Amino acid sequence: MFHITISQTEDVEEGEVYEVGEIVTITGDVDVVEEESHFTSASAHVLIGEIMVCNRDLQKIKEDINDEEKRLKNIIDVLGKI
Repeated sequence: MFHITISQTEDVEEGEVYEVGEIVTITGDVDVVEEESHFTSASAHVLIGEIMVCNRDLQKIKEDINDEEKRLKNIIDVLGKI
């Protein structure tokens, strides 16, 4: 599971650092990145795995969109010939 918490901010000046959220990734019932803990190689590995899964899913979505655009273009071409 992947959980993102985002907080709202008002009037942050340019150059200021403001914490806007927290990302927590868990496997099973164990937090991978615990609050106030050091980032470990194991937690980095899990996050990289999550990113790879998301990247694969996004690539599939892009391919589906491309296929749909081609299908719609073909429909438009056929309708243009009528």
